[in-house]
This record gives sequence, structure tokens and C-alpha cells, in this order.
Amino acid sequence: MKILALCMSNPEKLPGKSYKTGIFKRSVNGAVMIDAEGLVGDAICNRKHHGGIDQAVYIEGSLTLDWWAGELGRPCEPGTFGENMVISSLDNRDVSVGDRFIAGDLILEATACRIPCATFAVKTADPKFVKRYTVAARPGIYCRVLRGGVAEAGVPVEHQSFSGEKVTMPELMKTLGRQLSEADRSRYLAAPIHYKLRAMLEAQR
Repeated sequence: MKILALCMSNPEKLPGKSYKTGIFKRSVNGAVMIDAEGLVGDAICNRKHHGGIDQAVYIEGSLTLDWWAGELGRPCEPGTFGENMVISSLDNRDVSVGDRFIAGDLILEATACRIPCATFAVKTADPKFVKRYTVAARPGIYCRVLRGGVAEAGVPVEHQSFSGEKVTMPELMKTLGRQLSEADRSRYLAAPIHYKLRAMLEAQR
């Protein structure tokens, strides 16, 4: 595995909307510094729902983007889904909370799955894309930065699986917001899950 692309954006307006968004990511040349808040210089316009320490970097696997390209009938260039990083030979379905991605000095830890929103639908110009993305069950991966560093395309990536019980990205997407059994809730809480999801789960007790 290796980093295929790093993607960043400037604030841009969505068609027909008055607010700005940072979803229009484009691959960048050269090295990028990544700290606890993500890619330094990347636009994050709605910090209530985006960015923050537990979703500092958004990853898409190249195998997942290839699958979407087949479904959509067009190439999915880096940044298509608003991702910050594309990793080669990675299928999003194979990633669980607590998995780590190590690229040089950089260490990322998966915390949550990407949930599609209205902004996502507008960007794709498909009002039904939120449902389509959800049904596909191949959500992107949010990560916290355990150790910052400089990254760039071409750098090898080591994927380390979480040693505890798995909570995969597709399972997390399917169960988000639902009442879990005590056993499943305990399994989720035993993983290094996003702090907002942890608070939701603890409130179910």
C-alpha cells in the first residue's frame, strides 16, 4: 500500500447555495504537513460537523474508488468524495475502528465512517446519492492523528488491524443512531471510537 494522493481545498460556494464548503478537494503536488487537526492549510468550513481531532483526516481506498467509478460510469479522481487521502489497494469495507495507517512518521487511527450529507449530494449533482452511498455500504474512513508528520504521494503505508473485537466501517454506518444490544455497545465502546459516537453510546446506558 502507498499514498496515491493527498487532497486539499479552498472554501468554495456550492451551486445554488450561499454558504461555502471545503468539500471540493483536489490532489496536491509535494509534501503536506499533517497535524492533530489534519492537513495544514486545508479548508474546513463547518466545524460543527467536519474536522476536529477525531476526524482530522478522511481516507478513501483506491479499490473503493475504482468500484464507484464502475458504478458511476466515470473516473473517480482523487478528492471526488471530499477525501484528504487516497491509499492504494485498500477496500473501505476491510477497515475497522482502531485500525492504524502508518506512513513514515505519520500514524493515523480510524475512528468513524463517513456519513453522506446534503452538501455531498449537491456536489455529486445527484439528489439520490446520499441513499445510494448508504446502500453501497462502502463508507470513507475518518481518522485521528496519533502522530503528526509530513506526507506525500508515493510514501508506503502500513495498515495495522485493530487487535480487539472489530467494528467495521459498513457495520458502523448501518447501526449509527440505532439502539444497540448491550454486547454490541460494549464492543463499540472497547474500540477507540470517535468521541461523539462514544458519548451517544454511553447515553444509551
